[in-house]
Amino acid sequence: MTDHTPGPAHTAEPTPQLLTIAEAALLLRTPVATLRYWRHLGTGPRSFRLGRRVVYRRDDLQSWIDACRHHGASTGT
Repeated sequence: MTDHTPGPAHTAEPTPQLLTIAEAALLLRTPVATLRYWRHLGTGPRSFRLGRRVVYRRDDLQSWIDACRHHGASTGT
């Protein structure tokens, strides 16, 4: 009998790496409208279009959060 150990493609991933704007808003606890406004201004977390959808990479969101935290810490807020 062969061992059927699932490879990386078969493991259940608890969180997707690409998030929709609604999922990103939930993660950031920010209204979707705010994310759209930031995108319009060219600020906020990095996003891109995938077909007709605007998506966010989870790593980019975390990097943006970290940058905001470090910026706030350096200014004393």
